[in-house]
Amino acid sequence: MEKISRTKIVDLLKRRDFGAMVNVKGWVRTRRGSKQVNFIALNDGSTINNVQIVVDLANFDEEMLKQITTGACISVNGELTESIGSGQAAEVQARGIEVLGTCDNTYPLQKKGHTMEFLREIAHLRPRTNTFGAVFRIRHNMAIAIHKFFHERGFFYFHTPIITASDCEGAGQMFQVTTKNLYDLKKDENGAIIYDDDFFGKQASLTVSGQLEGELAATALGAIYTFGPTFRAENSNTPRHLAEFWMIEPEVAFNDITDNMDLAEDFIKYCVQWALDNCYDDVKFLNDMFDKGLIERLQGVLKEEFVRLPYTEGIKILEEAVVKGHKFEFSVYWGVDLASEHERYLVEEHFKRPVILTDYPKEIKAFYMKQNEDGKTVRAMDVLFPKIGEIIGGSEREADYDKLMTRIQELGIPMKDMWWYLDTRKFGSCPHSGFGLGFERLLLFVTGMTNIRDVIPFPRTPRNAEF
Repeated sequence: MEKISRTKIVDLLKRRDFGAMVNVKGWVRTRRGSKQVNFIALNDGSTINNVQIVVDLANFDEEMLKQITTGACISVNGELTESIGSGQAAEVQARGIEVLGTCDNTYPLQKKGHTMEFLREIAHLRPRTNTFGAVFRIRHNMAIAIHKFFHERGFFYFHTPIITASDCEGAGQMFQVTTKNLYDLKKDENGAIIYDDDFFGKQASLTVSGQLEGELAATALGAIYTFGPTFRAENSNTPRHLAEFWMIEPEVAFNDITDNMDLAEDFIKYCVQWALDNCYDDVKFLNDMFDKGLIERLQGVLKEEFVRLPYTEGIKILEEAVVKGHKFEFSVYWGVDLASEHERYLVEEHFKRPVILTDYPKEIKAFYMKQNEDGKTVRAMDVLFPKIGEIIGGSEREADYDKLMTRIQELGIPMKDMWWYLDTRKFGSCPHSGFGLGFERLLLFVTGMTNIRDVIPFPRTPRNAEF
């Protein structure tokens, strides 16, 4: 077969120079036809759309043709021609075919519908399906949009450590990192493990958040963002939780809570607009196949101003709903940490648009949040979205050294690990704010997928670390 430089299918389908000789390579999705002519649907991952290869069987070796099965990898030289069938404008009349990799009938992705549960069991092959091709192309595009958004606004991308000795959220659900022999641990007289001979000489864990280090950077560079893997050892087997996920955390000096809400709203709208502008084919496929309201929901988020609602008013709305007969699984009262069903009621049923909930009781929020004058609430903000619940959590940070110290002591947070964080409040403290966005939660919204395990290539969940 003569050497012609390869054209990606995404580019080939836009071409109109019919009669040109082209080369395409990819994986066979389907092959159908009669005794004279076969039609091969070929996909190379560059687009949701397949290119149709028209094969005149008389011109090809029968034994070679037998190898062209679903999943096989082939290279095709042929003439770009105008397509007579509907669906695409261009197709390729095959002049030469080379089988690069055969695929036998044990290939699990035969031409039929597969459940999401089954595809998770073969996560190493699922990117070859239309659905996961679409999801992972969108995932890439969302990452590009995030960097673009912050770069255009003068933020600096700051890399915070993945291995850390501090527990940012104070939740204690961290994965330990060690080189110690777990079968033979040295302990002191109280039974506590001695870490002197461990790699770092102290207990170390995988990070639950880059926020604290991000705050240090914001008080030097002004505006930063992190975007990296984050780990939570929560035993949460839900469609919204992963043990390993990616997080975006901007932190901005001199921003108050209102600036923080503005930034969060602009940021999410930018990402959603980017998906509609740059991934329309993939979004439309997911809309048509999985979630008929997806595009409408994405456009809806762009059109509306987000509601800004103090927690206390949110609780009143929920209590009124209960009085009117609405049944919640979890009870509602001032001081409760809202459940997903409460968040979704406010967004989907009451306001019918995204809600930013502010001014939470300090008891249910982290130690670093700025306290309001009422002594009961903090300047927290959670952005709540349809179908997801919380998509962003953030706050204005406590800039006052004494107030922060008092809160840390009240909560009994071990200070030996936090001295460096407190230095930012001792040496030129400034007002600052930030938030965290779980990347996979954003992807759930943009793709319309219903399970967070289906928007990350290889999900890590309790009792599951395959591939």
